[in-house]
Amino acid sequence: MVELAHHQIACIEALKAHFAPAACLTGTEVPKRNEADTSFLPPIVPIAVVRPDTPEGVAAAVRICANHGVSIVPQGGLTGLAGGAHPIDGAVALSLERFAGIEDIDPASATMTVRAGTPLEVIQKAAADAGFFIPLDLGARGSCVIGGNLGTNAGGNRVIRYGMAREMVLGLEYVLADGTLVSGLNKMIKNNAGYDLKQIFIGSEGTLGVITRAVLKLQPQPGVTVAALCGLSSYDAVVSLLGAARRGLGPLMSAFEVMWPDYWKEATETVPGIRKPIAGAHQFYVLVEVQGLSEAVDTPRFMSWIEEQFEAGLVEDAAISQSMADVADFWRTRDAAGEFQIVLGPHVAFDIGLPVKSMDDFARECRKRLSDAVPNALSVYYGHIGDGNIHIVALQQGAAKQPSEQISRIVYETVREFDGTVSAEHGIGTVKKPYLGFTRSKEELALMAQLKKALDPNGILNPGKVFDWPQ
Repeated sequence: MVELAHHQIACIEALKAHFAPAACLTGTEVPKRNEADTSFLPPIVPIAVVRPDTPEGVAAAVRICANHGVSIVPQGGLTGLAGGAHPIDGAVALSLERFAGIEDIDPASATMTVRAGTPLEVIQKAAADAGFFIPLDLGARGSCVIGGNLGTNAGGNRVIRYGMAREMVLGLEYVLADGTLVSGLNKMIKNNAGYDLKQIFIGSEGTLGVITRAVLKLQPQPGVTVAALCGLSSYDAVVSLLGAARRGLGPLMSAFEVMWPDYWKEATETVPGIRKPIAGAHQFYVLVEVQGLSEAVDTPRFMSWIEEQFEAGLVEDAAISQSMADVADFWRTRDAAGEFQIVLGPHVAFDIGLPVKSMDDFARECRKRLSDAVPNALSVYYGHIGDGNIHIVALQQGAAKQPSEQISRIVYETVREFDGTVSAEHGIGTVKKPYLGFTRSKEELALMAQLKKALDPNGILNPGKVFDWPQ
């Protein structure tokens, strides 16, 4: 048992005095779930887990910690892969799990007001029940929460059409490092009154403030969703197909997912319950999805477009969805990566961005460098591609402990050489912190430090995440 300092003990006593027992857990009461996120970092027991159920409660928790000089780590669904929500020694974990729910759906303004601890899947269902659509979607939809999605500016499967998470936010409420609650729950698309403050906090990973509530922009519920899972002969064909989809499908295209054959093999042969929608071996597998308003108009348009791609020689084989069950089946091949932790064991997961034209060259070079440096290395490649995002799962097969630092160094150095970004949608956290300079200039890092100093002068909000504090 780690001995606590006087200021930490005083902080815990003040938190216990302010919150009900269920809202402030210490010692053996701390749940295992709050000791780690999904980043494979060693678990750390917070000195307390505070679980407010109101914005004012979040503000009070931050204020008490600030007054006692105790650091705070905001936590949501704990599904992050970069260590952004991972506890740090001597800090309080501020969990938003009890502050969940849909507060308002406004059909006239097409908005939804949600609490930060609300699971993404709950938000998706509430929107659908009201006749609307939330485009943000990712494999962890059932366990990730909207506060974490916004804190990392999540991307997901449909960025190519709808943009990143920040594109769906009209208003935001958040707590500053001194416990000040700032409410800007705007419902207007056009509101150009001064600085757009919400954008400072979206994607800041809890280092500048704690998001409590958000106003989300809703989209019309699609009248029809159709998808095709295609086999292609080359990466040049993939790029040509993407161009043809942009020209021929335009705003109908909602996803363009690409899977390299190494990923396809692991997804369809090692993950239970995944079937192969198309037979035979192909150099690339592409999932193209469209969302339209009219089945009578948009389905034939998509079918005609697919026929054109066969005639042009871009597509070798394809399975076309006949129902939403088929669409879901196609997506299971892409979402199978969520099961790799079980079937492949511990591994290192990467979320990088690259120029589209360079992606296959990068994959070839990265695979070669990993194989040359790491005995029995396995790396698989897949991603959104259409929005410049590729994911990698890499590991040393059969290793008792993964050489994570070696693997990461190889991957990120290759990313730097190909003029990419070390993080496309998962954030920086602690896992990618050593490599942030591969993507950001010294001037950009200095400006980030200035912003941190202005909003969190004592460095109590998620310290050690994104970059070291003080700089």
